[in-house]
Order: sequence, then structure tokens, then C-alpha cells
Amino acid sequence: MAALLGEITLLLGVLALFSGAAVDAQLSPTFYSGSCPNLQSVVRSAMTQAVNRERRMAASILRLFFHDCFVNGCDGSILLDDTSTFTGEKNAGPNVNSVRGFEVIDTIKANVESACRATVSCADILALAARDGVVQLGGPTWTVQLGRRDARTASQSAANSNLPGPGFSLAQLVAAFSAKGLSARDMTALSGAHTIGQARCATFRSHIYTDSNINNSFAALRRRNCPSSGGDSNLAPLDLQTPVGFDNRYYQNLVAQQGLLHSDQELFNGGSQDALVRLYSTNPATFNSDFTAAMVRMGNISPLTGSRGEIRVNCRRVN
Repeated sequence: MAALLGEITLLLGVLALFSGAAVDAQLSPTFYSGSCPNLQSVVRSAMTQAVNRERRMAASILRLFFHDCFVNGCDGSILLDDTSTFTGEKNAGPNVNSVRGFEVIDTIKANVESACRATVSCADILALAARDGVVQLGGPTWTVQLGRRDARTASQSAANSNLPGPGFSLAQLVAAFSAKGLSARDMTALSGAHTIGQARCATFRSHIYTDSNINNSFAALRRRNCPSSGGDSNLAPLDLQTPVGFDNRYYQNLVAQQGLLHSDQELFNGGSQDALVRLYSTNPATFNSDFTAAMVRMGNISPLTGSRGEIRVNCRRVN
């Protein structure tokens, strides 16, 4: 009897262990290999079409993933629409009139649903789409960890407080990334995402009119399309040299004091990241390696796994 009780106790312990693993499961690149084997090709095909239609979309989807991960983890919460009883993240200060690409994610989700019904999370689709957009613009690839589930809620207040802003100082940037478990080196590498995409005049006006750590000719060029008042939504490329090519030119711009945002130029302004910026500006392989490693780490921020969250059928609303 004692032996039997011992075996039962051991069995219960094993079951408890596996139960815990189901809740706190780790992400894996092969998570959908059995349940949705064509997932990656479905996402890649749709992103290829989206980027071919509009090159800027690669940057928009990459930014969407970043803004998702920095607010309560990579859980697809940024994709949720507001309703009469629910306030999401889309209209938070850093997102309103700014984040875009939701229709592209909707299209990819519909294609994935056709292939594998109610199997793949919107959070994972966003992670894959961000990677594929970078590759479409000539950037490096990386292995995306999968197995995230979708949040059933969102937090506008967390979006307002957690996302780093274009006016941030270097210390504020380091602190914001550190709060998510990312190092200063990760922060500087991830900032290289600004080698693609565009920014609104409202986000860089103060830098081109009031900051001193900016190339005069560059400031004059940007002022042509960004008046001291008005024109808030006028766009300018974040990377002056190759705005739709994913490369290390962003860092060359910083060395030349041609960073578009105040927060960009803070990375090269007599501070702790100057040497790393110089390294990235002359060594694209090191930048690519650090960027891809940092993207994987960012994608690991507080994912919902196991029995937490859900697999949304429509990325814009909970099931």
C-alpha cells in the first residue's frame, strides 16, 4: 500500500509538472510544424505582396510589432479595435494617427485561417510579418520563435507610459528598454529599424528647429516640409540615404548628425552608445547580427502561452 501511494504521489507530481509546463510553455520555432506546416510560406507570400504594393509597409509592420511587444508583452493587444465597452491601444498617444498596417495583418490572418482554422495567433502572425518585411527590403533574416497566444484585453494607459518617445534622452531610452529586459546594446541595435520608414513632422519638429546637435544643411532640408507650425502629418524618411533599404546607413546618418528624431541623435551625442554607433556605421555584419538577436529577445517579452489568452479568429476583436 505504501509503495502504491508513493507511485500515486509521484504520478501526481509529474502531472503537476506537465500542467505547469502547459501554462508556462516556452516559445519554439517549430510550434506549428504539425498543426499549420505552411504557415511561414502563407505569411511570407502575403507580406511580399504588401511590400511590393507599398515599400513603406515593411517599416509599418515592424513598428507595429515593436509597439505590441512593449505594452504588456508580444500578445497582439495592439491589434484590438476600440468598442463601446472596450478601450484599446490604437488611440494611445504614441499610436494614434501613427501606427498602421492593420489591414495587412487582417489579410494575412484571413489567409492563415483558410489554411489552418483557429490555430495560429495574431501575435505570432505579427512576429513573422515583421521579420518578412525586413527581409523584403534587403535586411537580415532570423528564426522567429512561435507559440504566443492573443490577449483578451489591452491597455491604453500602458501604451502611453511604456513606449519610448521621439523626444527621449539617452538615459530615458536605456531605462525604457531595460524595463523590458533589453540592454543598452539591444536598444541601439533595435533603433536601427529606423533605417526604413518615415516619421511625421510633429515627431521631429523640435529637433530640426531647436536642437544644436544637428547638421545645419540637414535641418534646413527637413524644414522645407516641416514648418514651425502646421503640417504635423507631413512625412520625412527616417534614413536620408536609403529610406526603403534595410542597411546600416541609419548609423552613418547619426555620425554625420543627420538623425531625424531627437531620440535618434541621442544615440550619438557624446554618450555611452557613441562607440557602438560608430561600429555599426562601418560594420553592417555586426549590426545585422545584433539586430536579429535583439529582435528575438524583444519577441520573447512576456508572451502568453499554454492556456493563457486565446487564438483570435479576428485580430481586431476577442472571440
